Amino acid sequence: MSTLAKVHLKVARRSNHPWIFQKMVERPAIRIPPGTLVDVVDRDGQFAGRGFFNGHSRICLRILTHREDEVIDEVWIRQRLELARDLRESTLSLGELGNGYRLCHSEADGMSGLIIDKFDQMIVVEYFSAGWFRLRETLLKHLAEMFPGCQFYWFAEEHVQKQEAFDCHPIPLPQPIAITENGLRFRVAPGSKHKTGFFLDQRENRRRLATYCKGKTVLDICCNSGGFAVYAKSLGQAEDVIGIDLDEEALATARTNAGLNQVRVKWTQADLFPWLRDAISKGQTWDVVILDPAKQTRDRDEIGVALKKYLDMNRLAMQVVKPGGILLTCSCTGLINEADFLETLRRSAWQAGKHSQVFAITGAASDHPFFSHVAEGRYLKAVWMRVLPGDPIPPRPTAPELEVERFDAPSNEDSSEGQGPGDSPNRPRFEGPGGQSGFRPGGPGGFRPGGPKPFGSGTPFRPRPFGTSPKKGPSDRPPANP
Repeated sequence: MSTLAKVHLKVARRSNHPWIFQKMVERPAIRIPPGTLVDVVDRDGQFAGRGFFNGHSRICLRILTHREDEVIDEVWIRQRLELARDLRESTLSLGELGNGYRLCHSEADGMSGLIIDKFDQMIVVEYFSAGWFRLRETLLKHLAEMFPGCQFYWFAEEHVQKQEAFDCHPIPLPQPIAITENGLRFRVAPGSKHKTGFFLDQRENRRRLATYCKGKTVLDICCNSGGFAVYAKSLGQAEDVIGIDLDEEALATARTNAGLNQVRVKWTQADLFPWLRDAISKGQTWDVVILDPAKQTRDRDEIGVALKKYLDMNRLAMQVVKPGGILLTCSCTGLINEADFLETLRRSAWQAGKHSQVFAITGAASDHPFFSHVAEGRYLKAVWMRVLPGDPIPPRPTAPELEVERFDAPSNEDSSEGQGPGDSPNRPRFEGPGGQSGFRPGGPGGFRPGGPKPFGSGTPFRPRPFGTSPKKGPSDRPPANP
């Protein structure tokens, strides 16, 4: 019989997602400290799970098990860590590729709110939950037993500590080390701006990119510590590589990584927007372009602003790709789903006067798995495309000479066809070149009910002469910005 405190839900539990939000939870009769293990009972009195409670956090409950007979103790923690290690070392054989990998990927390894990266003999732990911070001594003890001789560094970002109501005092930064990845060497600096020390999630995308770079010119936008640029020059044997980033500290690490691999890359400290506009004005283009910006928002209310930034960045990036060249564009903003990102790229291509021929969509490396019932775990979207010359873009009217006719009007669209991403009648839309650029994603958190629509099913625009009228229908409405 469990002796844990009980927390009651306002609703019947009809989901196996590990997050339960504050608005769904009854306020406990007694104070329960943040990060306490509790039993969860739903509105019908049924056992709904066992996990961490935090009344201060929007994610009020992090479910660790749905089995009433499963005890969360030291044995359970050790078993979870061993399962996570076996996936990386036995199933995926990541040791053959290098000596750095993600050991624990939060919800995907059944340990919601915990990230662990292993860099050779250095293990870095990042806490996203007060619960795991409370269990830190037990966690570190088992890690030390499983990986003897390793050093440890742990941290939690300030915004997480505030949201989760715990205080993770900073510890002295360890000395930077070098890891190997696919035969290349990279500097790892835990406690730096690179989260746990190095972005392991792009490992497989970096390797794939190198296969397209032989004898090519390459531009790495938002290059950070230079991973893509170094791969392009070293393994990819690119003719010329340029990496740009606004962060001087990141560029210093990039220069170090280029030196570790004995390659020459031109590094430039610049804001991507004016830099790309200047390159466009000069007619500069590259065979291969990578755009891998930082996360654009953590706030659901700012998703529309983040999508606008992605639209602007990609519109400019597409204009510096040589005709038929390759663009790899990425989004690591977990609140933006794949459908919304692809729709943004469609609009970017339209505004840039290009055709984006997508030939692959990938994500984070295999040591960053995700559960199908936890869509947030698939945070990284990497879209590979050829950029081809598009149709001529008509100039935007300065007088009411043209109206914008929408393909989603009943007169223009077969009634059997579904609406594409972004084509809800109540959804603000981009109006093409120079038009309104703000829109909101559909559904809670950007995930549309019913799942993502097929890419390419969005509805473009076509002009019609002013004064002519389509057949009226229930979806007719005046253009947002004629």
